[in-house]
Amino acid sequence: MEPRPLTILVIDDNRARSAVIEAGLREAGHAQVRVVADMLGLVREIESYAPDVIVVDLENPNRDRLEQFFQVSRTVRRPIAMFVDRSDAEAMEAAIAAGVSAYVVDGLRKERVKPILDMAILRFEAFSRLERELDQARSELAERKVIEKAKKILMRMRGLSEDDAYKLLRTTAMNEKRKLVDIAASVVTAASLLSG
Repeated sequence: MEPRPLTILVIDDNRARSAVIEAGLREAGHAQVRVVADMLGLVREIESYAPDVIVVDLENPNRDRLEQFFQVSRTVRRPIAMFVDRSDAEAMEAAIAAGVSAYVVDGLRKERVKPILDMAILRFEAFSRLERELDQARSELAERKVIEKAKKILMRMRGLSEDDAYKLLRTTAMNEKRKLVDIAASVVTAASLLSG
């Protein structure tokens, strides 16, 4: 099965530089490329075009310009490859914190665009997967805490062992066709209403 073509948004206010990026992308087989020169209204542009990847080229970016772009990058969940002519450790750190997947200093050559773009996509996907796994782990931990709290309440109020309290929660969940954590949360809520 052929992978679907990527839509790519190039952000660059210098037409000569953006032409290099656009040519590199088109030579790499990416036909759906849009170039935007203005940062104003960029979030709306991103939302309407819905690119798979964003490529940003900033010549000698100043702090205000970088911060403006980082505000945009925090609101859009897309792989971002950023090319800059000069940089410092602080700017690079800010870019990564803002979600930039590839930060390339003094590296704008047509033949480098595709591999950098590929790497940005892979890093973005890996980071997104890690974020999902972290969210899932946090959710599971929170659920376990609620279940543990409900077991302790049942043990104290009904004089049950830990195993029996868990079995009661599980049986109730099965009988009511609800999740175990939902039953546990109901027990915790009821206990707080009755004891308060």
